[in-house]
Amino acid sequence: MEGDEEKRYAVLLCAEDSEYVRKKHGGYFGVFVRMLAEAGETWDVYRVAMGEFPDEHELPLYHGFVITGSCNDAYANDTWIHDLINLLHKLNSMNKKILGICFGHQILGRALGGKVSRSPTGWDIGVRTITLSSSSPLALTSLDIPLKLSIIECHRDEVRELPAKAEVIAWSEKTGIEMFRYGDHIMGIQGHPEYSKDILLHLIDRLLNKDYIMDDLAVEVREKIAFWEPDKEAWKRICVSFLKGRL
Repeated sequence: MEGDEEKRYAVLLCAEDSEYVRKKHGGYFGVFVRMLAEAGETWDVYRVAMGEFPDEHELPLYHGFVITGSCNDAYANDTWIHDLINLLHKLNSMNKKILGICFGHQILGRALGGKVSRSPTGWDIGVRTITLSSSSPLALTSLDIPLKLSIIECHRDEVRELPAKAEVIAWSEKTGIEMFRYGDHIMGIQGHPEYSKDILLHLIDRLLNKDYIMDDLAVEVREKIAFWEPDKEAWKRICVSFLKGRL
């Protein structure tokens, strides 16, 4: 029976797991599965940043795909990034559900014809309040989602121009395209609904050690983080409902 069909989803992992995230959270795949998985589903991971992609004959088996964050630039020309863009073209043509997070949001923007670049205002690291469009499907559902939500952010790139036919559904004072939808099957979120505050603190240490950010920014975020609280449950409802076709 069609109703008994096993639901299958895939995480397209665009980052390498740090030892900390691997030990405490089971890697980023574990972080996403804990947020998104429900009983009776199968979840697979493809480490696309290492060149591991699903075979074309496997694509119809999946009900949806999640694209993770990454330290890489979505506008770069690495082989795996071009391979990922080609995969996204195929998935779009198949009307597969695709949820893109941070880098995933940006690479979807690029793949669909938009423009991605460095943010003119620099890094956004911490917890930020974003505003949802009152006309978006999120605001018009029975999910009881407020129009202002807090989310963990950690990025210095952003979608600067939307693809044709895409719709901005959330923005912030820092970033004009915090979320977009493309048809009923693709959604991008610039922030990190899957992150906990300890993951953000760990990332800050890594960025500092690699000289990606300055000491003063790291100190500022560490001082403020105790007073911030992302709306994790609301974001979970949004992501699960979108991916499972309930929006």
